[in-house]
Amino acid sequence: MSPHRPGPRPGARRTPLHDDRRRTFPQLAPARGTDGKFAATWWGNAWVEALEDTALDPARLARGRAYATTGHVDAITVTPGRVTAYVHGSRPRPYRTEIRLRVLGDDDWERFLDAAAARPDHIAALLDKDVPHALAAAVDLLPGPGDLIPDCSCPDHGYPCKHAAALCYQAARLLDEDPFVLFLMRGRGEQEILAALSHRNAAHEAAEAGAAPPPMPTVPAGEAVTAVPAAALPPPLPAPDRPGRPPLYPEDPDAPDPLALEMLATEAAARAHTLLTTGEDPVAALTPWQDAVRLAAAHPGSGLTASTRALYRDLAAALDRSPGDLARAVAAWRQGGPAGLAVLEEPWDPPAGPFDRARPALIAADLPHFRPWRNRLSSRSLQLRYGRDGLWYGYESDPDREDWWPRGTPDADPVGALTDLLES
Repeated sequence: MSPHRPGPRPGARRTPLHDDRRRTFPQLAPARGTDGKFAATWWGNAWVEALEDTALDPARLARGRAYATTGHVDAITVTPGRVTAYVHGSRPRPYRTEIRLRVLGDDDWERFLDAAAARPDHIAALLDKDVPHALAAAVDLLPGPGDLIPDCSCPDHGYPCKHAAALCYQAARLLDEDPFVLFLMRGRGEQEILAALSHRNAAHEAAEAGAAPPPMPTVPAGEAVTAVPAAALPPPLPAPDRPGRPPLYPEDPDAPDPLALEMLATEAAARAHTLLTTGEDPVAALTPWQDAVRLAAAHPGSGLTASTRALYRDLAAALDRSPGDLARAVAAWRQGGPAGLAVLEEPWDPPAGPFDRARPALIAADLPHFRPWRNRLSSRSLQLRYGRDGLWYGYESDPDREDWWPRGTPDADPVGALTDLLES
């Protein structure tokens, strides 16, 4: 039977499954510092200063820096309180070199972890491989003069020898890349530190969640039900006389068509003005086709330029109509609005009365002979259409082509409508 082995002491730290307290870094590529400094971060330079401030021979430091920048330092192993590597010198066999420094005690680590957990920006900085000055100062994290103790198997008894100096310079580069290497030198591995910070955060959140909420403010019941009159609203500003014009939209290959933007802006301004002045939406009851015709008719010069012809084409295609259909409908809309469009598209049978009296009136005025069909009176090139609104609408076509286009101004008198058509 195997002898009994006592369990770990209460409070003793368990060894993690992987060795978080030993890290080996492959040989660093030769590199030089910038701006005369070997390290790039403030903590890396503080490490270098701790070495250089206690060096007894500047010449050995210079040779050590040269060794560091020319690849003489092999892989570096970092454990708590120790940095070790083989450094090549002038002899074929490299020297075993190490730098020792004091590890932090448990009380120091508690202060460090408390300081880090107290400020979320400190934790964020650590995760971003940064070391805030205030956090480093909480426990004297960085070495000072005399804290770095070099040791080397070479016969040189300088303090430090050039091999130890080279290792120290290369260690500064490791600190630049990952400040958790410094924490490992001081006694704790990265995963161990992050786990401790996570535990502190969880405990802090649990304490906050369990805290009693602050009491709700109260007021006497009489005050709560007392009505407080609201201040009167200022009177609305008067409506403008007419809607404003939209700005000019520059042409850009990656932007929407400026003509379409201008039409939409003009339309929005006109509708808003009508709603403001009348309280009614002038287009709410329109069909999609009527609205498309209205939009095209509202734009001056529609269909006369390349851009507006493209607009006609797109609007017509969206409603399964031809550009010619849209152009004719626009002319009817400009002639009489929705009623004019209905006259264009909807033949109907008017009751006896004004329509029957129209032909004798035209003959009496010595105007051309017209033949009737439903609500229309037609000659070879002229036509009058009687609308449901009681107005006569003039149309014109090439002789015998039956290609009727709205012309002139609607009139309740057929003679007046035809006279305007002949004069236009």
